[in-house]
Amino acid sequence: MNKRSVYTSVMKLWERLFPIASGVTTSQIEFQSLGENMPQSTKTAIMVIGGAEDKVHGREILHSFFGRSGSADARIAIIPSASREPAIIGDRYLTIFGEMGAKGIEILDIRDREQCEDPLMQSYVENCTGVFMTGGDQLRLCGLLADTPLMKTVRERAQKGAITLAGTSAGAAVMGHYMIAGGGSGESPNRSLVDMTTGLGIIPGVIVDQHFHNRNRMARLMSAIAAYPDRMGIGIDEDTCAVFEGDGTLQVIGKGTVTVLDPAELCYTNQTKVGATDPLSIGNLRLHILSHSDRYDLHKRVPIFSGCGIA
Repeated sequence: MNKRSVYTSVMKLWERLFPIASGVTTSQIEFQSLGENMPQSTKTAIMVIGGAEDKVHGREILHSFFGRSGSADARIAIIPSASREPAIIGDRYLTIFGEMGAKGIEILDIRDREQCEDPLMQSYVENCTGVFMTGGDQLRLCGLLADTPLMKTVRERAQKGAITLAGTSAGAAVMGHYMIAGGGSGESPNRSLVDMTTGLGIIPGVIVDQHFHNRNRMARLMSAIAAYPDRMGIGIDEDTCAVFEGDGTLQVIGKGTVTVLDPAELCYTNQTKVGATDPLSIGNLRLHILSHSDRYDLHKRVPIFSGCGIA
């Protein structure tokens, strides 16, 4: 595809997603596409959702994402690539955000890594105000997105606070540099309980586990932190979200809890000295359970409970 064809395709996508108001010329739109930033929410964040968020009734978490993405000015990219049925799950979120009144919505149905170099998709993630990654298989999601130009753009814009980025279930699991790819539950912490691999590195310092208390994954996350004690463990229940704010705090919204496992003062683990199925010893691993409206200061590493007003 030559440069003129790429330009024409991009302009058609812009006209479809961002209708040109009366009196606005094509040259003005061209200037916007080349340099001028799109309107952005002042409350952008990275929203890590534990899965099974309410999609029918109050939709609290999804409404929060919509609002942080710009409300009526929101231009949302939906990435359903983790799902085995991306078209179906993508359409479901398209309907939800459409009903909320988003100005523009695009499903980036990525099924091949080469699509992440598509100029139309790249243009959209460069100019949207929110990106939503759905649930499914985190290994599939990473396999399609990791080390691609599209993911680089999404990650950099999210880290700069230029967009609101949300991931639910598998879309949450990929947030850290290290990712839980799978494992078991219902056992004492041990090395065989968790399978680790590389994630998308959006919030590099954390290891995320989702459907947390709903699927009894405390020991699994403890096992992961014993292996990577320089990372912080974040376990998120269903219909619950850990909102990573730009000021360095984590805020909880939703019906369940967010569990923080902080190994900053870890004094001992036998993780490297025992067999794969032998139980682990872990000393001085700090644990915090946070519920709706509670916060966690990621710099000071202290919880701030809404019920008492002090850390």
